[in-house]
Amino acid sequence: MLSPSLEDYLEEIYRFSLSLDTVRVTDISNRLKVALPSVTKALYKLRDQNYINYERYGEIRLTDKGNEYGQYLVTRNQLLQEFLDLICSKCNFAAEAEAMEHYLSAATIDAIRNLVEFMKNNPSFQHAFMDFLDDMD
Repeated sequence: MLSPSLEDYLEEIYRFSLSLDTVRVTDISNRLKVALPSVTKALYKLRDQNYINYERYGEIRLTDKGNEYGQYLVTRNQLLQEFLDLICSKCNFAAEAEAMEHYLSAATIDAIRNLVEFMKNNPSFQHAFMDFLDDMD
């Protein structure tokens, strides 16, 4: 299991890999606003756990395991942002999802996924919820 910090690194590597042929340490450093040595240290940890292939000054490439888990991390983040929108939260969805994602169990993520899917498939319930919120104001 990865720490929240290592999950953030892997998630960003995965996001970069979707649009770039080569992911660089500086890309990650700039995106996460962390020092280059911190990125390098995290990359070695991810490499040691077989999430990436990486050698100092070399390219960063996801392994199959890293690609699969990176996709899960991005999907989890998107799900939480969708959930926050669904419940009409008045927050920065990206920041709030980031704060939530590392501390929710897989069971809770699955329950949120079920609720989001239920609401998508039953828009009348979503409308009723929004009417309820309007009445609360």
